[in-house]
Amino acid sequence: MKGNRAELNRFLVEVFDEILKTEEESLAGSFSDLSLRELHLIEEVCRAEDEARDNRATAIAAAQRVTAGTLTTAVSLLERKGYLERRRDERDRRAVRIWPTEKARAADQVHAAFHREMVDEILKTLSDQEAQVLVRALGSLTAFFREKYEA
Repeated sequence: MKGNRAELNRFLVEVFDEILKTEEESLAGSFSDLSLRELHLIEEVCRAEDEARDNRATAIAAAQRVTAGTLTTAVSLLERKGYLERRRDERDRRAVRIWPTEKARAADQVHAAFHREMVDEILKTLSDQEAQVLVRALGSLTAFFREKYEA
């Protein structure tokens, strides 16, 4: 058990680091003006629109676990780069909604392709039963992180 604990810890640290590095490298070829953090913000804005979720600045900030000020700074930069647009809500002029541009959609598609390729690579080596066990284990890991954040 102790050996498994150390090996699993090392694996998680290395995999997390490797995913971030590889994700950054895959992005650099097509969208070198974006950081990974900016890309994840774009992804959140695209997902909010695609899933008809709340795309107000406050909701996006909460989903990204950043302050309103941090989000404002990031969105301003991404607006200047042509990736996001801010618009006042038609019904509630106090609310600001954030929308992706076509340029943002293109970056999000490159990012999504990276994730699809990563998942496909994992799944091709696992049986259905092994994939179910992995999904259950990663679900527990996700719950752990969410619990830590909400605490």
